[in-house]
Amino acid sequence: MRVSLLFLLILVSLRAMAVEEQAIVLPLNDWPSQRLLSKIVGAKIEQLGYLVEYLPLSSINQLGAMRKGFVHIQVEIWQTYDDGDFIKAVNKGYIEDLGLHSAFGREDWWYPEYVEELCPDLPSWQALKKCTAIFSDGNHGSKGVYYTGPWNYRDAAMIRSLGMDFAIERLDDAEQLWQKLSQAEKNKQPIVLLHWSPNWVDVRIKGNFVEFPDYDKACEQDPAWGVNKEMLYDCGNPKVTLIKKAAWPGVKHKWPCVYQLMTEVNFTTEMISYASYLYSVEQKTAQPAIDKWLAKYGEQSKAWLNFTCPI
Repeated sequence: MRVSLLFLLILVSLRAMAVEEQAIVLPLNDWPSQRLLSKIVGAKIEQLGYLVEYLPLSSINQLGAMRKGFVHIQVEIWQTYDDGDFIKAVNKGYIEDLGLHSAFGREDWWYPEYVEELCPDLPSWQALKKCTAIFSDGNHGSKGVYYTGPWNYRDAAMIRSLGMDFAIERLDDAEQLWQKLSQAEKNKQPIVLLHWSPNWVDVRIKGNFVEFPDYDKACEQDPAWGVNKEMLYDCGNPKVTLIKKAAWPGVKHKWPCVYQLMTEVNFTTEMISYASYLYSVEQKTAQPAIDKWLAKYGEQSKAWLNFTCPI
């Protein structure tokens, strides 16, 4: 009995030493829900006895970093197109797809609900064309202004194909985009901007996505498809964006307990929206935001650890 106990203590000590050899690194992207939820999942990993570190990293660079093992776990990765960079990396074995969250996303042009008082036929994109002038900022003549960030959503091509009289105002990051929205909402000023749901806006401001012609792959490949028979991109973005988990391929063998945890982690739309709200609107720092999120979703997140950890 003493020998068995001593052997067990030695195993625990060796495991603790091995754990300390390398931290599990989670990237922190430039949107608030991902940053907060990464910290929440990181705390769960620490409960398993592992060291966790965080690396600020843009979503553009994260796939390459994950392939090389510089970062190991991504808790919130958005897959809009089924042939995008994420799927290509998975198919080549560079990263591992750890499955879907319950939450689904959408990314497209969006406006606050009060705008419909000035343009009552919204959310139709044809109505947006008729109401262009109310979205002017005075810096682009009579053109309406569409606000977005530094990301490429082929908006310029869609504007040309659908004959919309809009200029694109690219802001540096999500924070500037939300500042524009908050200021417009405060003054009940018409605005149309890139929005991705779920995020804090779902909690704070009612609004609707503009309904463009439905997305189809032919929209990007066949000019004869769609409302404009001579140009590509005469459609909106896909109306469903998958929200997934991903990992460096070595996680499963190097940290099997962490791998098992990640298969259990599951975010709902409300969980992601609330995480974004805590950071963006209530401006909680990391730990108070984590505490408040756990006060609401603690029971659901406890279930993520209800598994037998493989040795």
